[in-house]
Amino acid sequence: MKILFIASGSPATVFALAPLATAARNAGHQVFMGALEDMVPYISGTGLPGVPVAPASVRRFATMDRAGNPVQLPRTPLEELDFAGRWFGRMAAASMPALLDLAERWRPDLVVGGSMSFAAALLAARLGVPYVRQAWDTGDAWRTDPAAGIELQPELAELGLETLPEPDLFVDICPPGLRPSDAPPAQPMRWVPANGQRPLEPWMYTRGERPRVVVTSGSRLVLAQKTGFLRDLVAHLAPLDAEIVVATLDEVAEELRAQLPGVRAGWVPLDVVVPTSDLVIHHSGGVTALTAMNAGVPQLVVPQGGNFIEAAQRIADFGAAISLMPGQETAADVRKAAEALLTVPSYRERAGELAREIAALPSAAEVVGTLEQLTARH
Repeated sequence: MKILFIASGSPATVFALAPLATAARNAGHQVFMGALEDMVPYISGTGLPGVPVAPASVRRFATMDRAGNPVQLPRTPLEELDFAGRWFGRMAAASMPALLDLAERWRPDLVVGGSMSFAAALLAARLGVPYVRQAWDTGDAWRTDPAAGIELQPELAELGLETLPEPDLFVDICPPGLRPSDAPPAQPMRWVPANGQRPLEPWMYTRGERPRVVVTSGSRLVLAQKTGFLRDLVAHLAPLDAEIVVATLDEVAEELRAQLPGVRAGWVPLDVVVPTSDLVIHHSGGVTALTAMNAGVPQLVVPQGGNFIEAAQRIADFGAAISLMPGQETAADVRKAAEALLTVPSYRERAGELAREIAALPSAAEVVGTLEQLTARH
């Protein structure tokens, strides 16, 4: 069976799909993964064949309409959901020519798209093959569908459709304890950490004498040059007697190390470092949050964008995190929250419950069997 996975414009979207794609290839299926051109090296880094489907970076689709005109930035969380749906829709439209060319030369039997990889739905409908949607994280991606459908009206009209096609199967990686009540029916799957690697150093996989705190904003905020978020968070933590690890891109690490003496900074494999940590502080990135949940580590979540707030709050409501809403991330707030997460046992106990929930879900290899059955029935 030929399976085409479609990621998006950030490394996290590649890493989220990599475990299922790898399991499918290990089961003997031929697997390709498509994404924006600058994401193909990340696909290759996972050992999977990568196909560029559009040349532009994610910033182009997020800031300009199809004609190249600047778009109005969102002001409320609801507007952010619609804003995301529209620009992911523009990305899907721009990806279709390359995907159709690929399909002429290498016709997939099944298309698997990430949470907001709307091109997967369009391509599967065009080819008449099953469409599987896989969650990238614990967010509620389906809430962006209406706005994406509006953006993609020209493409949908060509297919004789008024709305985006529903997936034949939704694969969800959200732990049961965090799934919202209105979430669509899904095939659950155990989430496996996947991220860029580098040569390991002993400190990465051993605990030190002091509590270890990992601080990260993922790659998207750093690429948007919002490094102040990292710098300010670490400065707020200075009074704590803790080892601070700033997980960030190497190109900004040197600057951060100069500004923050004594802090480890650089690209680190989170799947290795987080299990040796006592706290993870982040921007509400889905892959980062799941990496912490998988390791049973408490989290301090400082959402950078309204569309991240709800997912962050669910982890906090479960008792495995503290979420600081916009305007609450003062030095005093950050220190108080970090101290509580490091010293109050209930946070680690609840984080451990999430880790056990994740471990009990069906493996990616088991889900490959479901994909095989879906294709056989189609």
